Amino acid sequence: MSLNTKVDFSFDRNLWVVKPIGEIDIYTSSVFKEEVVKAYEQRKSDLLIDGENLDYIDSTGLGALISLLKMIQDTEFKIHIENLKPNIRKLFDITELDKVFVIRGDNNE
Repeated sequence: MSLNTKVDFSFDRNLWVVKPIGEIDIYTSSVFKEEVVKAYEQRKSDLLIDGENLDYIDSTGLGALISLLKMIQDTEFKIHIENLKPNIRKLFDITELDKVFVIRGDNNE
């Protein structure tokens, strides 16, 4: 039930790097989404969700990611997800969200 989200703009890669630390669930998904939307509205660019420190995500967390995807769907920008733990990656596979997000990283290829 705890989440800390670091959101920084990478000028060399020209994208937002979002690092959720903890769990994106019913209690934290709205805050996670708000922080990402706020950053994106400051500077529109690709989003990179680095899941290295993401321990858990539930359906509301997946819903927040889908909502972010809908926000940028009519732009040229993409949401990249990397470094997911195997249990979280499996959730993306089962729900077939691996087909709508660009998933990459050491644990994912």
